Amino acid sequence: MTWLVEQGIGEERALRYENGQAVAARLRWPGALEAGMVAEAVLTERIGGTPRGRARFADGEEALVDRLPKDASEGAAIRLEVTRAAVAERGRGKPAQARPSDAPTCPAPGLPQALESAAVVRRFPDRAWDDIWSDAWEAAVAFPGGTLHLAPTAAMTLIDVDGALPARALALAAVEPAAQAMRRFDLGGSIGIDFPTLQAKADRQAVDAALSEALAGWPHESTAMNGFGFVQIVARSTGPSLLHRLAFDRTGAAARHLLRRAEMLDGAGAILLTAAPPVIAAIRPEWLSELERRTGRAVRSLADPALAIGGGHAQIVPR
Repeated sequence: MTWLVEQGIGEERALRYENGQAVAARLRWPGALEAGMVAEAVLTERIGGTPRGRARFADGEEALVDRLPKDASEGAAIRLEVTRAAVAERGRGKPAQARPSDAPTCPAPGLPQALESAAVVRRFPDRAWDDIWSDAWEAAVAFPGGTLHLAPTAAMTLIDVDGALPARALALAAVEPAAQAMRRFDLGGSIGIDFPTLQAKADRQAVDAALSEALAGWPHESTAMNGFGFVQIVARSTGPSLLHRLAFDRTGAAARHLLRRAEMLDGAGAILLTAAPPVIAAIRPEWLSELERRTGRAVRSLADPALAIGGGHAQIVPR
């Protein structure tokens, strides 16, 4: 198993390869509170009678705090380790989580440091990242006989199995694609898979056994399929999944993806970035400067209202 990491503009991307195939992905957007970061904060709230509270870090971002010592009081400085980054959701968001720490202050590790056997590369050796990104963008994965539809919600990430095959055959056909999607989209927390309803207990047990085998080696806990075809899986989460990033900040995701394509261009001339106005607005000036530095080319931007959020493109044009 080998992780390859692209240190992109505004993000870091990682793919894990097994036998020459990309089987898992990670996406990191630096700049906010991240798991592994240790920093000073101020305890702004303590929930009476509990070891929990809320703290504010120097950049203004807040985190929920657990394991507070008895003598920790509101307004006091406290050193915290971030255990989970904030997760955006529709209409609400889950703040970052942290706990007191005596460790020296340090930034969050980048993907090359956080992943085992990771190697930094300029570009991945195949189109695997584009394929995974596209599936996450559409929140759908096609497989022979059906489709998985994915939806991150406030309670859990839901995977709905849809198709025209008979119920048992459809459920079994969906097992491996669902297991692959969890790894490829870096899903964590609570995950629900809505398989077709299977009346026979033996059929439900067959799907449970197939899912257990497909998820072998991936740390998780799961329930047995209930009478309505529903299975719940719980896996460790340290921050937003690839699916969450693309679902809840589509302009930011599209802007970073556009910069990735621009950085990979070959040929002489200037770079023209063309995208929907919100995507162009999401590209930070320092990102454009970094793109010019990395490519040695002038960069121009064009906002085209006719383009969809994900319809931007980068091309080489005469200077």
